[in-house]
Amino acid sequence: MIMVQGKVGGKVYTEPFSKGVLSRSLTRAKLDINEAYDIASSIESKINEENIEIISTDDLSEMVIRALEKYNKEAARNYISWTKIKKFKEPLIVLIAGASGVGTSSTAFEIANRLGIGNMISTDMIREVMRKIVSKDLSPVIHESSYNAYEAMRIPTPPEFDEVITGYKNHITTISVGVDAVIERALTEGISIVVEGVHIVPGFIRQDLLDRENVILFTLQVSDPEIHKGRFYSRSSQMWAGRPLQKYLDNFLSIRKIQKYIVMQSQKYNVPVIENIDLSTTIDYMIKTITEKYEDLHSEDNI
Repeated sequence: MIMVQGKVGGKVYTEPFSKGVLSRSLTRAKLDINEAYDIASSIESKINEENIEIISTDDLSEMVIRALEKYNKEAARNYISWTKIKKFKEPLIVLIAGASGVGTSSTAFEIANRLGIGNMISTDMIREVMRKIVSKDLSPVIHESSYNAYEAMRIPTPPEFDEVITGYKNHITTISVGVDAVIERALTEGISIVVEGVHIVPGFIRQDLLDRENVILFTLQVSDPEIHKGRFYSRSSQMWAGRPLQKYLDNFLSIRKIQKYIVMQSQKYNVPVIENIDLSTTIDYMIKTITEKYEDLHSEDNI
């Protein structure tokens, strides 16, 4: 039996080589499952041919990279990025901000899959939990959607302020407490997680959390209003989404105002703003940004 030897927290561990586990890790390199399985099988054959009984995780990784470079150089680069991030000692917290319809949910799913992060939560879910705890009488705005929270405000918005943004700011001020709690808990427990949603806004999330090197925030936008609107039509065709199309179309101008506000706040706090037209391009940019940041941290650790 082939054994793989690695080290976690200074302690050496040994486990059986698994072609299935290796093939799943290869899907992080943007290979489909059949391609990944074929390469994992070739790695297993090579190990057997060389009569290797125990192989270190580093040597196995090098063997995988050499095989990928012969097969697909882009996949090799993707795999190298993933292994670098995986080696980091701290949990990775990825925050994805953006207005309704810009693709935060699909992006969160893909980035979690590429990075091998098993935990993902939307701020809508955090809001639902808070709705059960905080009564409508106490905080009526969180019992509305982000784009029409202004309708629940008890005090009328002064004429010099935009009522949609005023209601939205009141909305996220409360929800941000829950978002902060999720981030803080993940950091304390050492759990990597992707958090996405319209309630993630620079300036409202606690700055001491955002200042952590392993907490990385991205903002998505769709500048073209027609493309943005088209996303709602596309999403409504997915019956499982459970999101009525008409309410988004009726509030589309408000959603666009919210997008503009999130982008403005992101620029103010130097948060990367990504034009999310092509999902693959967006994910590649995010992976590259995370990898470069982690490489900088490793280089600082070695000084």
